[in-house]
Amino acid sequence: MFTVYIIESLRNGKRYTGFTTKTAPQRLVQHNRGCNKWTRENKPFRLIYEESYETEREARQREKFLKTGKGRQLINNKIPR
Repeated sequence: MFTVYIIESLRNGKRYTGFTTKTAPQRLVQHNRGCNKWTRENKPFRLIYEESYETEREARQREKFLKTGKGRQLINNKIPR
C-alpha cells in the first residue's frame, strides 16, 4: 500500500506533497524531526490530506498531478488555507 500525503507548515503555511510506503502519520513524525533541510527549516507540520493507492505507479502519478497547478488548485479548494 502507498500513501500520497500533504503536510502544511504551522510556521509559514507552506505545503509539501509526497508519497510513502509508511502511514501518513508515521511520515509526519519524520518530517517534524527534520529529516531533510527543507523540513528542518519549515517545521512543525500538520497532516492535511492523504490518499491510499495499491501500486507505486498510481501513487507517483497522483503525487505528480497534485504538484501541478491544477492539482494545487484542487487541494486549495478542498482545504483552504
